[in-house]
Amino acid sequence: MSDTQVRARADSLREHIRDRRQQGALDVGTIEARKQAELAFHDRTRDIETREQLDQDEFDLIYGNERFYKVTESSNNYMFDWLAQYSRDAIFLDFACGNGGNAIRAAQAGAQLSVGIDLSPVSIENAEKIASEAGVGETCEFLQADCENTGFPDGSIDTVVCCGVLHHMDLSFAMPELRRILAPGGRILAVEALAVNPVIQLYRNRTPAMRTEWEKNHILGPKDLKFASRFFDIGDVRYWHLASLGAAYAPRMLAPLEALDGVLTRVPGVRQLAWVFTFELIRQ
Repeated sequence: MSDTQVRARADSLREHIRDRRQQGALDVGTIEARKQAELAFHDRTRDIETREQLDQDEFDLIYGNERFYKVTESSNNYMFDWLAQYSRDAIFLDFACGNGGNAIRAAQAGAQLSVGIDLSPVSIENAEKIASEAGVGETCEFLQADCENTGFPDGSIDTVVCCGVLHHMDLSFAMPELRRILAPGGRILAVEALAVNPVIQLYRNRTPAMRTEWEKNHILGPKDLKFASRFFDIGDVRYWHLASLGAAYAPRMLAPLEALDGVLTRVPGVRQLAWVFTFELIRQ
């Protein structure tokens, strides 16, 4: 597709998004109870003022798992490199964008248009502010929307990143919706927690304040990847963070533990015990 055609598609989608913003916010009363619970949870956890006012015990109860995200540099770098490769000159979607980090990165990498959608109005407000501060506000468009029913035109998106979001959704709605809005030849990268390791699952069950009930019960596994293959070709699948989780408590051990992961995550039957896996979805 020529640059002129991509620009025309980007202009059309930008107009679509701005028209919807003028029509007003998403009517939360029309969405299912599980989505309302997700919205309320993420509004609370992404409210910067509320977060800063928590005492240490409350903070640890809700955000204590953030120590583990300090060991995710390798998978993050893979995602950032993938994003830069496939978002340049493309129409990019940050699916359930949170505070918009990946939409901003795509804009910085040269996307024609970088879109972020999320149920949480607090997230959208944060994302707009951060994008403006980063100097990419003109390239980014953020919209409060339902990821299972985006309302976007068919085939309007070229590249999508789903970072830690699919387990918040009903895949029987999310997968066909992603296929509908993805242009032929488009690609999705999903970065998801994995539900196989019993120790990690026990931790999830014992820290209910850190996640919604739906999220806890819908962490992805091999069967979900098989389900996704009904809608997309499956591209590169990788596994991340097994031994390196120990570096959350011993940061100086990160490098050797990541080296060990480089071996473990290549062993069939062992790699599925990792905390995170990434997979590409490709629409032919």
